[in-house]
Order: sequence, then structure tokens, then C-alpha cells
Amino acid sequence: MTDLHPNVRRVVDAGAAVGLEITPVRFADGTKTAADAAAAIGVELGQIVKSLIFAVDGEIVLACVSGANQLDERKLAAAAGGTRCKRVDADRVREATGYPIGGVPPIGHATELRVFIDPDLMAFGEVWAAAGTWHDVFAIAPAELVRVSGGTVTDLKR
Repeated sequence: MTDLHPNVRRVVDAGAAVGLEITPVRFADGTKTAADAAAAIGVELGQIVKSLIFAVDGEIVLACVSGANQLDERKLAAAAGGTRCKRVDADRVREATGYPIGGVPPIGHATELRVFIDPDLMAFGEVWAAAGTWHDVFAIAPAELVRVSGGTVTDLKR
């Protein structure tokens, strides 16, 4: 794993720092959307972790949502103890996480973020998350996703 993209290297290193061995898998055609990722990996859409960055009352937070679900912004706001939830632009995503939209992993961010996790991800033995680029993903057990992200499992589904 010496020829990894610098973003992917940061994700692998962040995993190692919390006792998680991450084995990234690269797909030349990309995995920018949940549907793209599921098709490329050969798994159910629900096994894809969509890493969505939102501002709740101005605080940047991460919602890890099953690829089969849509995020309910009101539920995310309530989970974060706020009232207003809104999407942030690509520049703000990169500033907060260090990664581009479509490549945001659940760990290894540029700033510390509170993480909220869709309980539907917990139904699977393995889920797949972005590993720092549109082309790289990694498999993780849902319980490990919760552990390494420090995430709170809460209903986020619309």
C-alpha cells in the first residue's frame, strides 16, 4: 500500500490510530454515488455508507446514512440538539473534512466532527465507506464504524 493517494493514506493512518486495519479498494470508474459504489463493489445499496456533511445551527456534523435511505434534515438537527439543518457547499465540506464530496470517509477528518449513524447500517455484517477519494472505498463492520467514528446511532431516515 505504498502507492496510495494521499487522502487514502490519511484514512488508512486514521484507522490505524484507533486500532482499525483499513484495506482500501480502488475502482477506476469511481464510486462517487451510493449507486455507483454498490454496483462497483457488488453489494446491496443499503450497505453503502453515505457520508453527508451538514451544518446544524452552524456546527458542521457528519451523517453516515445507508445508501438506500434519504436523510431527514429535521431528524439530524434534533439528534445534534439543534433546530436548523442545512447542506454546506463543496468548499465547506473540504475545509471541515479535508476530502471532496463523494470521497468523505467516516474518520480522519481535518476537524473533529460529531458523527450520527443511520441504524439501518447496523443490519449488515459489512458496510462500505469512502476512503478519501471518488475511487476508493473500504469495508467495515457497522459496530466498528460506530466505535472508530465515535458516532451516535440514531434515526436519520426520511
